[in-house]
Amino acid sequence: MYSVRPEFIILCHSRRGLPTLHLLLPAWFRLCAGVIITLMLVACGEEPWNSPYPAADSSRAIMYGSFSERPKHLDPVSSYSENEAVFNGQIYEPVVQYHFLKRPYQLVPLTAVALPEPRYFDADGAALPDDAPREAVAEAVYRITIQRGVRYQPHPAFARDDDGHYVYHDLDETTLGDRKRLADFELSGTRELVAADYVYQIKRLVHPRLHSPLAGLMSKYIKGLGAFGQRLREVERDTGRPVDLREYDFPGARVVDRYTYEIVITEKYPQFRYWLAMSFFAPVPWEADVFYGRPGMKERNISLDWYPVGTGPYMLTDNNPNRRMVLERNPNFRGEAYPSEGEPGDAEAGLLARAGERMPFIDVAYYSLEKEPIPEWTKFLQGYYDVSNVLADSFDQAIRFNAQGEAQLTDTMREKGIQLITAVTTSISYMGFNMLDPVVGGDGDRARLLRRAISIAVDYEELISIFANGRGVPAQGPIPPGIFGHVDGANGINPYVYRWVDGHPVRRDIAEARELMRQAGFPQGRDADTGKQLTLYFETVSGGPGSKSLLNWYRKQFDKLGIQLVIRATDYNRFQEKVRKGTAQIFGWGWNADYPDPENFLFLLYGPNGKVEHHGENAVNYDDQRFDELFVRMRAMADGPERQALIDEMVEIVRRDAPWLWGFHPTAYTLYHSWFGNAKPNLMGRNTLKYKTIDAELRARKRREWNQPVVWPVIALVMVLLVSAIPAWRTYRARQKESVG
Repeated sequence: MYSVRPEFIILCHSRRGLPTLHLLLPAWFRLCAGVIITLMLVACGEEPWNSPYPAADSSRAIMYGSFSERPKHLDPVSSYSENEAVFNGQIYEPVVQYHFLKRPYQLVPLTAVALPEPRYFDADGAALPDDAPREAVAEAVYRITIQRGVRYQPHPAFARDDDGHYVYHDLDETTLGDRKRLADFELSGTRELVAADYVYQIKRLVHPRLHSPLAGLMSKYIKGLGAFGQRLREVERDTGRPVDLREYDFPGARVVDRYTYEIVITEKYPQFRYWLAMSFFAPVPWEADVFYGRPGMKERNISLDWYPVGTGPYMLTDNNPNRRMVLERNPNFRGEAYPSEGEPGDAEAGLLARAGERMPFIDVAYYSLEKEPIPEWTKFLQGYYDVSNVLADSFDQAIRFNAQGEAQLTDTMREKGIQLITAVTTSISYMGFNMLDPVVGGDGDRARLLRRAISIAVDYEELISIFANGRGVPAQGPIPPGIFGHVDGANGINPYVYRWVDGHPVRRDIAEARELMRQAGFPQGRDADTGKQLTLYFETVSGGPGSKSLLNWYRKQFDKLGIQLVIRATDYNRFQEKVRKGTAQIFGWGWNADYPDPENFLFLLYGPNGKVEHHGENAVNYDDQRFDELFVRMRAMADGPERQALIDEMVEIVRRDAPWLWGFHPTAYTLYHSWFGNAKPNLMGRNTLKYKTIDAELRARKRREWNQPVVWPVIALVMVLLVSAIPAWRTYRARQKESVG
């Protein structure tokens, strides 16, 4: 053994005789060296040091997404929003679903053996042919047979002891103990899906202690549902305890046998089959209601709104709204084959590469809470989220438009292998005129010409360009592209607002709008009789600073006609009240399709759906006898030329009357990474997670590439500190020696 000055390393031997390094340097020197070594080790590690996920997950088929607001309802009887469908669509299984690839959208069986087809009967119970007129049909019966062997996810509601008794169905506050989450229940079980579970859920639509937004509408169609709900309310009032739905039946939904049930509706309504694809008609086992109904459960958020019970490919295993929500593969899922056919171009796009393989392909989906858009966007660029919407703040970073006005990815996005999907949504954003208002409403020529003049003046092409980054298509009527009844090209434009020029629609000149104002009795925006300037009122929901510029833009559009537009901003509840009571004059509104049928948009202008008188979804209270007659006929018809002719006439009527400024159909822009497969958008299906794929190896490699730590500035700083400290250390040591000497 030999020694040197303590600034250097002494080489010695361990007890095993192997060479070992000991640092005899000062503490500050050892600390700095340790920092350098640590940084070098981290930089050389397998996982990026900024990764928010465990290293063990890097090779797993996990999908990473985000959410900004906690889903309020995961009970399918109440759930009716998109942020809830993200989860419910993967957990619950109605009898039918939308084909993942085919367009136009087609229904295909999910748990059903075959697509349900109605059988029609007249008032005497005699069978009618499929093409029977609507007036002759007294009942339409949907007989549905489900697959055998479908099983629910593991859940405590199904847990039984050795004697077959349910373990947790008799819990009270004492025996519930300190259980605060579903995971705190030690035992779980499962059972087979049966037809009675679907009937049970239909009964839940009118349960006295539940609220379903579909109860009113379905009570108009399903035989006896409204009266059944009233009967249940009377039972609860008389007994003072919750009803057990198994003890009560009604004629509109009945079990035929273990795997078959029937739904009876009271008219010919072909669109009913689309409702069967929604979670409102998914099965709910009675055991779940009993389990979640025990004392103390609701107070601990142990309920169907927090912990769904389904037969689908995934189950919700973690519901922490302040952090994350987790969907994991349901171990009891029977499996489902990926589609083997699609539409032209799908095979070339690689969308049929896994045809026939068993789904789901992804094991787990993590959804993290992101309250602000910038952190979410940053994590997407780092590869820590697989998919992202194109946010307003990051639009220019992601998208550019070519000379033809088509959206393309920027070079930065393409270099990262990021891909873009665009799709015109099956929705509409419009400005509505309250047809009960004495100035802008009614069916007189004066108000009609005023509405048409405003329709020309409000330049939605400009609005889309300025405020939506070009993400939208000006609407020519109430029916969006992709829905039967929509007409493209010269025959599909609104002739009261547009002209067809050189192969595309051109908004009519403002001079034409001013002439309409003169014909309406408002030359230059002033009442021809009184000389007063026309003042109109626009109701809106109070917004942030970003809404101010949009509202100013609206004012300028009306000012083109000499109209003074007064903005009346309020909170959402007050806004809804004004629309509901008919005191709003002009307002912005919108609608997303529940199902891909023109009836779902045209009913927004059907007189008996008026908001004020009938509490329906006709927010502008439009009422035209001819339109209503055509609507009733069109609603009961199958798609075809005859139905298209009726729709064309209906659209012409509402274009002429202009109860809406038709606004625009938003375009959805979605970005996804190269490792995210089968990314074709499906605007109707909500259960699409099972089709997606993840190339975990590619993702891990890209994450390492994009998140290399830049450690040289830190190392350089430490080295500078070390070098600058050496003279001071030498001086200090010299003084120590002098004092010792």
